[in-house]
This record gives sequence, structure tokens and C-alpha cells, in this order.
Amino acid sequence: MVHMPVSEFKNEIAETLNRVVYAGERVSLQRHGKDVAALVSMKDMEFLEELECLEDEQDVKDAINALKEIKSGKDKVVPWDEVKKKFGL
Repeated sequence: MVHMPVSEFKNEIAETLNRVVYAGERVSLQRHGKDVAALVSMKDMEFLEELECLEDEQDVKDAINALKEIKSGKDKVVPWDEVKKKFGL
């Protein structure tokens, strides 16, 4: 990944976008030396969104399985007040 100050990006928008779109390069934009945003190709963005959907699906499956375990008696529900008390919260 290439790191680029925002001020430099402003002067090289077209060239930078071409590198992202056609070369598949990823560009991290920086302010005061810290990464604040990233430019990625649409292909990369679509992949990230698909990955996010898969993670969401897995979270739902995990929640359903947890509820099944609670209902079957395999797992015990601990009230939030007990957890806070145990950990001094």
C-alpha cells in the first residue's frame, strides 16, 4: 500500500485514481502523518463488502447456536448484574 499525504493527493488526483483503478494499487491518505482514509478499486471494495456480509451471516449463525444451547440447558445464562459484581464494575 502506498501512503500519500492528502495535500499531495489534491495535486495528483487523476494520476492517483488511475493507479487505483487500472493498476489495482491501494492508497492510504494521510493527514499529519496518520492514515485517515484509503482508496481502493471497486473490485477490492466489492470483495470487502462480500466479506462483511459473510461475517454478518456467521454472527447470526453463532447467535442462533448460542440460543439453542441455552434453550437445551447446555449453557447457562448469567445475569448482567452478576457479571458486573464479579468483575467489580
